Amino acid sequence: MSRLTNYLFLGVILTTIALPLAVQAYDVNTLKLAYSEQNQPRIYDAKIEAIKAATISAQTSGRIINIHFDVNDLVPQGASLLEITNKEQGAGFAGAEAELAKAEALNTEAQAQYARYKALFPKGAISKGAMDEATAKAKSSKQAVSAAQAQLIQAKESLNYTVVSAPFSGRMTQRFVEQGETISYGQALFSGYDTQHLRAVFQVPQQDIAQLQQQAQVAIQLPNGNEITSGDIDVYQFADPLTHQHQVRVNLNAADIEDIIVGQWIKVTVAFPSRKSLVVPLSAIHQVSDLTSVYRVSNDKIVLNQVRIGRIDTKTNTAEVLSGLMEGDEIVIDAGRYLINSSATKAQE
Repeated sequence: MSRLTNYLFLGVILTTIALPLAVQAYDVNTLKLAYSEQNQPRIYDAKIEAIKAATISAQTSGRIINIHFDVNDLVPQGASLLEITNKEQGAGFAGAEAELAKAEALNTEAQAQYARYKALFPKGAISKGAMDEATAKAKSSKQAVSAAQAQLIQAKESLNYTVVSAPFSGRMTQRFVEQGETISYGQALFSGYDTQHLRAVFQVPQQDIAQLQQQAQVAIQLPNGNEITSGDIDVYQFADPLTHQHQVRVNLNAADIEDIIVGQWIKVTVAFPSRKSLVVPLSAIHQVSDLTSVYRVSNDKIVLNQVRIGRIDTKTNTAEVLSGLMEGDEIVIDAGRYLINSSATKAQE
């Protein structure tokens, strides 16, 4: 009885029958099928993509003298990716510094003159024309200092751009330049993505949208066999004009994505309302090429019965039967063992 008990599951009744000797010379364990409530999760194929990805372009021109990272390298935030010649930018920075010093000196003189004229003008020692000229000179020299400061900031930024740094930590996916190459402003240099912010993207038909919007979380089966959950679900409120399906994005937790790679395919499982269905153990299924069947008891004989299989549950090692069987049918539990035994019996005959 211990062997029989192992096959009691999900409302399916196990019986052991001894078929007539003319048919079988050994006992055959069978299942009497009955409908049972089964969870009906939908499983979608999803692709991993990066939430944050970027292509870095040159912000100045020059010849590349050093490249520090290559494709597939992990790059920390702020790390130097490449360096270009900076003589022109350095000269521009030095010139901007000199222009600022000159503007500040002229401004100091103009402000001092304005202060003197302002003190003397009420006494009549300075004409109105000279006072107006001093006032205008003081204002223009002050503005010249602001303009020189802006030029210095621009020159400093241009000098800083000769060292290209990573805007965020991540993995480099493309390198568009080689050492020694002369680059120009706006030219693409590197592409990469942030490895700590990933999401699963998949398409769902219109009839599944309402159920997806009610989900608190979904289960994600990773390529390594592990399963994680995520409650950060974003369902698009518009359909693709070609496929008429809606895109869904599921953001993944940073702690769960150590072994996930961008571009991988994964499975996303979404819970749907349960329904009554027939299930059979995987051991009962006999697969030959495209023919899926089970061995069914019919009038004290065992016949090969073609079936159509739906969802397979690897946890319980069962499969849902979509067509080919009815409630009350009896099937052989172990199709492989039955086939071996029946072949041996025929050989003895």
